[in-house]
Amino acid sequence: MARYIGPKTRISRKFGEPLFGADKNFEKKNYPPGQHGINKRRKKPSEYGIQLAEKQKAKYTYGILEKQFRNVFEKASSKKGVTGTVLLQLIESRLDNVVFRLGIAPTRSAARQLVSHRHITVNGELVNVPSYSLRAGDVVGVREKSKSLEVILDAVASRANRYSWLEWDQDKMTGRFMSYPERAEIPENINEQLIVELYSK
Repeated sequence: MARYIGPKTRISRKFGEPLFGADKNFEKKNYPPGQHGINKRRKKPSEYGIQLAEKQKAKYTYGILEKQFRNVFEKASSKKGVTGTVLLQLIESRLDNVVFRLGIAPTRSAARQLVSHRHITVNGELVNVPSYSLRAGDVVGVREKSKSLEVILDAVASRANRYSWLEWDQDKMTGRFMSYPERAEIPENINEQLIVELYSK
């Protein structure tokens, strides 16, 4: 299973945002990485550089590597609607992302691990593929044997975010994927139009 395993705080400092969730080290050093840090004189980035940075930020945010991200973009390009918005909707419908959004896991990487370790079900069936695409009406749940896991109980107990496209049943520990979210409902700070422009060259 391919995934990014490099330094996370350094990446967050590069983009000036905690891309991987709450990070105490990022808060302490909220300036660019490198020997000279904030004092380094940087050249004005080119148009291509800005577009590339936005794509990289989206990839790191959602924990997707290049080949898979490109495949999602091509799928979004073939669908009706605004390509950038459709791209984000397809990424948001990934099983690992929905597990994170539901509050079953504290981070996307933790959600990815729960899925790959067979703790998550879709419509009552075990699914261990983090990139599994959900459809409207699909029910995501925690496997019966896994409901007592401390990491899941802690995450569910502290879940705060509520999303209009997801429905959560606390008693059953299941969530329903109601529909693809509208662009305004996706909280990530990503300029998807720059990604479309980059891939369209």
